[in-house]
Amino acid sequence: MTGAEILEALGATALVIANDEPLEEHYSAAFAGDLMSDALMMIQQSPEKTVLITGLANPQSLNTAEMLDMNLIILVRGKWIDEDILKLAVSKRLNIFKTKYTMFETCGILYSKGLGAIHVSDPA
Repeated sequence: MTGAEILEALGATALVIANDEPLEEHYSAAFAGDLMSDALMMIQQSPEKTVLITGLANPQSLNTAEMLDMNLIILVRGKWIDEDILKLAVSKRLNIFKTKYTMFETCGILYSKGLGAIHVSDPA
């Protein structure tokens, strides 16, 4: 799915568009969660272009996305970020969308439209 298709499917609002890449870029997977340590572990193992779906509306999610070379964060449940975090997102060239849907609904909508899950190899 492209970023524009994700925006449309979720009826999302763009909070930060730091560059035009996410609207045209094709994303193949998503990670949803509020534990950024899980995101770091799982997304590192995944070669797909991944979207971060979270309810964590603080700098920690931005730092995690930056470390993983991600450029698109979707905030769920209508979360809002303050002006300092908006400025931080622009400085890190991260794009943030928000949707009214819960994390579960967001994942279901995007999965039904063809966005996949991250595939992590079994450590055993």
